[in-house]
Amino acid sequence: MKVLFLDHDGVICLSRQWGKRNSKKSKEKGEIFDPFCPKAVKVLNEIIEKTDCEIVVSSDWRLYCDLLKMKQTYFNRGIYKEPIGYTISFSDMDTDILEETKEYKNVYKIAARVREKEIQHWLDTHPEITKWVAVDDLPMDKLKNFIHTVRPDEGIKQKGIKEKIIKLLNGE
Repeated sequence: MKVLFLDHDGVICLSRQWGKRNSKKSKEKGEIFDPFCPKAVKVLNEIIEKTDCEIVVSSDWRLYCDLLKMKQTYFNRGIYKEPIGYTISFSDMDTDILEETKEYKNVYKIAARVREKEIQHWLDTHPEITKWVAVDDLPMDKLKNFIHTVRPDEGIKQKGIKEKIIKLLNGE
């Protein structure tokens, strides 16, 4: 099984969309999340088509709704596949994280280390995974198959990102 560990903010929900869930129109619709960028969704769908990967949500959005609601969100926003699961949620206060990150000055590095641990836990408990990629705007440099979307206004649309993801998932 091929798995794409997917963050949302800075990857498919780009900085131009942030805060739009607070608009009158979104509130009337009962939206609890900001919208996904349609062009980023198009890129994600191309990745899904070319790799037949499954999606595991690693985004913090997993903390605000159950998997069924997230599946509905993906369907409503035009993503070809619903997520199959969420990574487990660890705390930056876990003993091993605290020990490892006590010298870190950057809160994003601490958040990245927590997310790395969450993804690694999924990998360790799902031996059926043959290929995987994690895509995030956090600097998760400890993960082997990590693609960094450094520009939150471009996310997964950044030049070369789609090709890197497809290459890793297809084992090229």
